[in-house]
Amino acid sequence: MRVRKKKHGSERILACSRFLIEDPRSLIDDPSVAFSKKRPIHLEIGCGKGSFAVGLSSARQDINLIAMEKVSDVAVTALERAALTENERDDNLRFIIGDAKFLPEYFPAHSIDTIYINFCDPWPKKGHAKRRLTHRGFLEIYRGLLREDGMLIFKTDNEGLFDFSMEEFEAAGLHIVWHTKNLHAEENEIAKNNIMTEYERNFSAKGFNICSAHVRFTKKETEND
Repeated sequence: MRVRKKKHGSERILACSRFLIEDPRSLIDDPSVAFSKKRPIHLEIGCGKGSFAVGLSSARQDINLIAMEKVSDVAVTALERAALTENERDDNLRFIIGDAKFLPEYFPAHSIDTIYINFCDPWPKKGHAKRRLTHRGFLEIYRGLLREDGMLIFKTDNEGLFDFSMEEFEAAGLHIVWHTKNLHAEENEIAKNNIMTEYERNFSAKGFNICSAHVRFTKKETEND
């Protein structure tokens, strides 16, 4: 879907620059340098308009959250949302405008505790499978970034993408801790503590089921193990 260009986008980003990591490569030694306090690092890939990032960072004052968005005209809204809710958080939210394929250039190995992927582009054409953020190629990137036993938390309304992702998780040797094809119908702590994205709120109101999986990255076995 084509994103409408934001008026005065550069100026608006500059006005919220205190939340923006302008040079993500500055994190390569220690991501905590972006924050005033050292806490476990969580990463959202594809944060969209920022409702999840703002909600999570407000609810979880024990973490530092970095939210990544590839499209600057979308990131504008996320940054402005963070600025409007600044007093709800303990300086634990930052943003990167960048592409997930460059993550190994931004973060040191095994420095992230949890990765969130919410409603990413399903890239429905078979020839585009490698572009899906849950393709095994990206999973290997996440494996290098996550701490041992780190977690990937995934949500989508696209059942085809969810089925594909579950197959990729298994093929990559990951441990699927929990999954569902109807998150909002679940009666457990995961559903209770779920923080909805703006997209999720709109589509669930229209009757779409939300699929979700929690996947743990255990140590990869080698032939000598």
